[in-house]
Amino acid sequence: MPTELLFRQDAYLKETPATVEAVNDRGGIILDRTIFYATGGGQPGDLGHLRLADGSMIAIGTTIYDPEDKSRLIHVPAEGQALPAPGEAVTALLDWERRLKRMRIHTALHLLSVVLPFPVTGGSIGDGDGRLDFDIPEGGLDKAEVAEKLNALVARNADVTERWITDEELDANPGLVKTMSVKPPRGSGRVRLVAIGDIDLQPCGGTHVRNTAEIGLVAVTDIEKKGKQNRRVRIALA
Repeated sequence: MPTELLFRQDAYLKETPATVEAVNDRGGIILDRTIFYATGGGQPGDLGHLRLADGSMIAIGTTIYDPEDKSRLIHVPAEGQALPAPGEAVTALLDWERRLKRMRIHTALHLLSVVLPFPVTGGSIGDGDGRLDFDIPEGGLDKAEVAEKLNALVARNADVTERWITDEELDANPGLVKTMSVKPPRGSGRVRLVAIGDIDLQPCGGTHVRNTAEIGLVAVTDIEKKGKQNRRVRIALA
């Protein structure tokens, strides 16, 4: 059975009851539903705990998609822990502080792609910092100028909303896809679009804040030249 992805319905859920559907031969735990985001699109998998009925805890070190069935998520426990049995009831508890930092940075990176309207060749999201790589023609970028424009967009207090379109609608609008290296999640017949007010619209399967005001002040910490036309722009929550 596919895992019910509750973070797609509400990225602000911090805990949820769930049932263990299976434990694979490497100790990975598959639940019927989860609030844990799985590694993908440059965003790392969530951490947290599973609380058992007796109150004991299983620490989850990361979350990934099942390589044999992408519709299922695997909660990877830290080593040396007792594992639950299939059918057991648990409560999934998210490491919320870490997730919120990632949501703030992820949303800020969407805005960075507006400040620098060039093809995105790579990116990653950390715990309060992140980067995007851009295919930019020769020419210098000024950190202070990029930061000023980025924070001006943050300060517009724009709502972050989502809607879904079909794969065919996305194919008919290829300009929506800014990332050259990471393609939007497909396979279900529909694709999730994330809109930031009237500032930005692009397909994305990650987690975001509800309003740009939640991002707070952002610093541009570095701009690196990674090739003749490639620039890596690093940002961090100030």
